[in-house]
Amino acid sequence: MSATPSAPFLRRVTPGGWAALAWLAGMLFTALQRTRLPGQESAEVFPGVVFLRWDGIVMLVVATGLALRGSALLTRRPTAALVYLLAAAIVACTPLGVMAIPFAQYLSVDVALYVIAATGPPREANRALRRSLGVLAGYLAVRLLAGWNISTAVELAVALTAVVAWLLGRSERQTKAHAEQTRVRVAEQAVTTERLRIAREMHDTVAHSIGIVALQAGAARRVIATQPEAARQALAEIETASRETLAGLRRMVGALRTADPEAEAEEPPEEAPTTTGRTTADIGRTAAATGRTETSAEVRGLPEMPGLAALDRLAELTGNAGVRVAVRRVGAPCPLPPDIDLSAFRIVQESVTNVVRHSGADSCTVTVDHRDPEVLAVAVEDRGPVPGHARVSPGPGSGYGLTGMRERVAVLHGEFTAGPRPGGGFRVSARLPLPTGATTR
Repeated sequence: MSATPSAPFLRRVTPGGWAALAWLAGMLFTALQRTRLPGQESAEVFPGVVFLRWDGIVMLVVATGLALRGSALLTRRPTAALVYLLAAAIVACTPLGVMAIPFAQYLSVDVALYVIAATGPPREANRALRRSLGVLAGYLAVRLLAGWNISTAVELAVALTAVVAWLLGRSERQTKAHAEQTRVRVAEQAVTTERLRIAREMHDTVAHSIGIVALQAGAARRVIATQPEAARQALAEIETASRETLAGLRRMVGALRTADPEAEAEEPPEEAPTTTGRTTADIGRTAAATGRTETSAEVRGLPEMPGLAALDRLAELTGNAGVRVAVRRVGAPCPLPPDIDLSAFRIVQESVTNVVRHSGADSCTVTVDHRDPEVLAVAVEDRGPVPGHARVSPGPGSGYGLTGMRERVAVLHGEFTAGPRPGGGFRVSARLPLPTGATTR
C-alpha cells in the first residue's frame, strides 16, 4: 500500500526527445570529424568546400529544423516523423561532400525505426523499414546516375544498423505482447482462485447454517407437543437461517455465473460502479497480519469463521507485528448476513496485511460505518512510511490483495476504491449493500 516511485530520468525522456538527441549528437560528431582537434595534424575528414560556406551552413540548419520537427511528431505521427528525419539526413549530406549517407546522419532514423517497430502495427513497421532502406539505395543510385563516386561499404553498414534497430523494436513489441498475454492469463486465474476461496467460505457458512437448522428442527420435534411456544421459536430460527442461507447462495451463484461467457451472453450482468471492476493484476496468497502464512484461508488466533466482531482480535495480532490498529465503529452495529460479515472482515484483514507488509507505516485506522441501514461501509487507511519502521516486504505493493478485495466486493455488488491519500499514505474502502431485513443468528 505504497505509491509507485517516480520513474528515473532516462525513462521520462520521450521517444521524440531521444531522436532529437541522436540528431544533435550526430551533428556534433560530424563537426568534430571536420575540425582539427588538439594533438592532430589535420582534421580526420576533409570538410569540403560547401561545408564552411554560408550556403552549406544554411542547409545544415534546415536539416536540423527538419530533424527536430520529425522528432516532435514521432509519438503522434510516426510515419510523418520518419519522412522528416529521412529528408533531414539527405539535406545534411549535401554540404558534407560524402559518397554515402553517414551513420551520424542516420542515427535519428534508427531511433525512429526502433520506436515505430516497438509501438506501431507490424505493417506500419515493415513500411518504415522499406522506406528507410529505399532512401539509402536511392541516394547511391542518384550518385551513380550523376557519375559521382559512391561508398557501398559505408551504406551497407548504415543499412545494417537500421535493420538492427528495427529488429530490436520488433523484439520489444513481441516481449510486451507476450507479457500482456501472460498478465491476462494470470489475472483470469487470479479471479478463479479468489472465487474458489469465496466458494469454500460459503460452503462453510452453509454447512454451519444447515447444522443450526438440523439442531432447531430436532428441538422443535421433541417439544412440539408439550411446549408449542418453544417449538414456534425453533421454527422461526429455522426460517431465518434458511432465508439467510438461500440469499447468500443466490448472491454467490449470481456472481459466479459471470465467469461463464455463455451465461454473460444470455443474461447481461447487472451494471455496477466502475470501482467494482475486476482488475487484470496478479493475485497471490498473502500472509496474515501476524506475518504467518495462511492455511485454509484462516489465520491462527482468529475464529474459524470470523466476522467484524473479530476486528479487535485482529488489531491485537497486528499490534504484535509492530503496527498499531485503531478500530472505529460509527453508528449502532446492525445484524449482518454471515457472507457479508465474513467478506467485510476479509477486506479489512487483507488491507491491514498490506499495511504491515508494504506500507512502512507504524499504524493504521479501521473504520466500520453502520449509519446507513442499507449499506455497510468499511475503510482502512494509513499515513505512509515512518522513518525507521521497516517493511516486511520492501518496495511497492504487488497489487495481489487488491484483486481479491475487488472480487469479493463485486460478488456482493458493492463499490470498492483503493488509492493514495491526498496527505500521504494509502486508503482502501468498500461499500457493501445490505439485503432488506438482514439479520444474523
